[in-house]
Amino acid sequence: MNAMPPVEVKTTNPAVLAFVEEARALFKPENVRWCNGTKWEYQELLKSLVDAGTAQWLNPAKRPNSILVRSDPADVARVEDQTFICSRSKDDAGPTNNWAGPDEMKRTLAQLYDGAMAGRTMYVVPYSMGPIGSPIAGIGVMVTDSAYAVANMHIMTRVGDRVLAALGQSTDFVRGLHTVGYPLASPSAADVPWPCNKTKYISHFPETREIWSYGSGYGGNALLGKKCHALRIASVKARDEGWMAEHMLILKLTNPEGRVKYVAAAFPSACGKTNLAMLVPTIPGWKAETLGDDICWMKFGADGRLYAINPETGFFGVAPGTSNESNLNAMKTLHANIIYSNVALTDDGDVWWEGMSEPPAPAIDWMRRSWTPGSGRPAAHPNARFTAPAAQCPVIAKEWEDPAGVPIDAILFGGRRASVVPLVSEALSWRHGTFLGSIMASEKTAAAAGKVGELRRDPMAMLPFCGYHMGDYFQHWITVGEKGGSKMPKIFYVNWFRKSPEGKFLWPGYAENSRVLKWIFERCEGTAGAVDTPIGKLPAEGALDLNGLNIAPGALSELLRVDRDGWRTELPSIREHFATFGAKLPAALNEELDALGQRLG
Repeated sequence: MNAMPPVEVKTTNPAVLAFVEEARALFKPENVRWCNGTKWEYQELLKSLVDAGTAQWLNPAKRPNSILVRSDPADVARVEDQTFICSRSKDDAGPTNNWAGPDEMKRTLAQLYDGAMAGRTMYVVPYSMGPIGSPIAGIGVMVTDSAYAVANMHIMTRVGDRVLAALGQSTDFVRGLHTVGYPLASPSAADVPWPCNKTKYISHFPETREIWSYGSGYGGNALLGKKCHALRIASVKARDEGWMAEHMLILKLTNPEGRVKYVAAAFPSACGKTNLAMLVPTIPGWKAETLGDDICWMKFGADGRLYAINPETGFFGVAPGTSNESNLNAMKTLHANIIYSNVALTDDGDVWWEGMSEPPAPAIDWMRRSWTPGSGRPAAHPNARFTAPAAQCPVIAKEWEDPAGVPIDAILFGGRRASVVPLVSEALSWRHGTFLGSIMASEKTAAAAGKVGELRRDPMAMLPFCGYHMGDYFQHWITVGEKGGSKMPKIFYVNWFRKSPEGKFLWPGYAENSRVLKWIFERCEGTAGAVDTPIGKLPAEGALDLNGLNIAPGALSELLRVDRDGWRTELPSIREHFATFGAKLPAALNEELDALGQRLG
């Protein structure tokens, strides 16, 4: 294939042209490449990664048009300790973010950026988060010297000339600067397979809608459309403009009569979010389809309801643990056109990771070493990833690219709790639901630092992703609820992970979670029974459809038991959590906490 020809610049937007020229003057690349978003361009990017030794083609009979990329062992995950919110006021970043002054951070990064792309190509990536032209979507322009990042952005977002045409002369776009921080003495100088820098910064400037990233080429550090734009910057934009940018999957449920409800759900990591997004219901006649597995943007429609889009066009999923048993639809999505990062390579040119199937023997691990089962180390990195086009998912909903979005009927919160939290409860009101989201927690497992069973609170699953003070974020939830009034979605709190005193899971989970979703669907329709309890409304006796499910009566009663003592014991922990947010904690949440205490008696 010939080298990529020069590309005509398809914009006259002064703000875009000035942004790109300033970046070129700062980074001093060998050349500049405007990305047009074509399939040909994508294939050329893959070829360049293979030619550079960064990637290799997988067996086309096994994984057509797919590559395996191996990163530097020092560049394998998001770097939360080097992720900064550079708001003008430190108070606006709040207690859950690292803060740095914007002027100081820009001085630091400008020095690192000076000449950082020497000998390299600077790619200009115009991208749309959400369907191009949608009133809920948003546009960004990112510059980067990483072909890996550009190829991933091709899958994860809508890239190219169409985006520039939709932007027109507007200045309303997020400006993203990214470099791996590994300049070359000349374009012909020897490179490394995975260029990166030991120094890393992922910095966000919320007021000016800018993202400055340095030193890392992996995942959310380099794919600036993902967590940086779609959550950290978008959450601030949403606060300022009266909408919501949330870390939620979007699911379409259809009952046997053909009626539809749309559900958004927020879960911390390791709580089955992607599995729920691609669920296969076990109840006859019910259908579940996915609109998104990670991010949800919601704006009010003309009818006063919240309408949601998935701003992404792909899945950037954790590979280890994904299998035909845990997520058949994800596995079916991964048949072709995939970028695999840091998984193992089998001797027949296919991929493998822990939990996928019986281990292959032998294999090449993610660090290019020979590997056999029982070698005492994982073959795939625990944060190994697949980047997959959402359109390939066999259960992608037809509405997933509808510019108008879909009306959300229910919002789910959940965490991994062995005790206290029942299988499902319905919030008493939007405000009470906001309270439940604000106290979301998962118990630490043996694999995590700290005491087993200790709670890690992750409000709305947004702890690493909220771009401003979380006290203000809670208030934004309350304000949005007041605006939407009776048309707001119902809120539910779920927990698939409750255990017996002997430590056994009481609920089978996975596909059987469709039984809980059915009750939620019917609660939205007003047809399922519920009982009032101090913590919310729980399924009435017989309201959960358990036909064909082998579950002991004792297990069900424990799953739906309101553990008053457990909740009372947790009240001081919630107060301590709320104290983190100081004077910015909405009074309404303390009132909800007091009311819970009174109801518990």
